[in-house]
Amino acid sequence: MEKEIKHIAIIMDGNGRWAQQHGKERIFGHLKGVDSARDVVKGANALHIPYLTLYAFSTENWNRPTEEVNYLFELMAETFLKEIENLIRDNIRVVFSGRIDTLPEATKKVILDTIEKSAHCTGTTVNVAISYSGRAELADTAKQIARQVAEGKLNPEEIDEQTICQNLYHPEIPDVDLMIRTAGDQRISNFLLWQLAYAELFFTPVMWPEFRREHLAEIIEQFSHRERRFGKTGEQVRSH
Repeated sequence: MEKEIKHIAIIMDGNGRWAQQHGKERIFGHLKGVDSARDVVKGANALHIPYLTLYAFSTENWNRPTEEVNYLFELMAETFLKEIENLIRDNIRVVFSGRIDTLPEATKKVILDTIEKSAHCTGTTVNVAISYSGRAELADTAKQIARQVAEGKLNPEEIDEQTICQNLYHPEIPDVDLMIRTAGDQRISNFLLWQLAYAELFFTPVMWPEFRREHLAEIIEQFSHRERRFGKTGEQVRSH
């Protein structure tokens, strides 16, 4: 890779539409999407990508049909119960971002167990965004900073961008370098609003159940040819 990538984020979109196109129920698409996630995680780890964030369930997704929501949480719990030993064997660490306390108790238990069991792993860190939205994260960050001010631990005049970064769900995870959305839609859907500030965005028509590590590698190759300026001119970047 010509450009170092520390953090890739993926909006795993198109499960329901893919299933409907194949004459199946929407939940079948979510089941097939697990295969894609497994393959992409392995691919990112093989490419030595330090951080991979997967958008699994947004705060807005709670508005979907109850049957589908319940199935998603059951599927997630079942998946991590089955995959945890494989993840550890591959040296993959798993963390979660979002309002975890809002999840069903059974799912939350599996999540906390997965975090604990994989904590020692040093390969790719997979950050699963569940019951997550970028606005909710920023609101929770503001509350955390406000508490520090109220307790006299922080002077309001000292609040800067670094203060916000230090109070996000996972301050150790760097900003996103490359964001991918599958299934053709071109929007970020309330995903990592702070961390996407200077990310390169890629939108692919490939539905998530059909997305594999080969697609990821192709997009990384395209990324390597983009010029990332971070507010500078192209001439400045090239001369540097």
